[in-house]
Amino acid sequence: MDVLDRIREQVESNPVIIYMKGTPQMPQCGFSMRAAEALKQCGQEFAYVNILMDPEIFQNLPRFADWPTFPQLYINGELVGGCDITLELAENGELKKMVDGAVNSKQD
Repeated sequence: MDVLDRIREQVESNPVIIYMKGTPQMPQCGFSMRAAEALKQCGQEFAYVNILMDPEIFQNLPRFADWPTFPQLYINGELVGGCDITLELAENGELKKMVDGAVNSKQD
């Protein structure tokens, strides 16, 4: 499977997915750590891809949604953004609403 098709399948099959350096339990950069912590605070399960363990995704993800940096958060198949946007949404309460809505709509 082409790497962009693989990314598309991951994004479309998970209501909330973050592409990050490391894992939520063991992040490998501060930006990934802060974004993953913001997601954890939402209280819902989310998927993640450790881009350091998949060089093909690491190299091609910036092309997928034309976003050059990591982490990248996708909700309901749409790019939300990176660390700064994720933290801003968390601070104003929007991230929890978005995550809850995505997870709950997938369960229905």
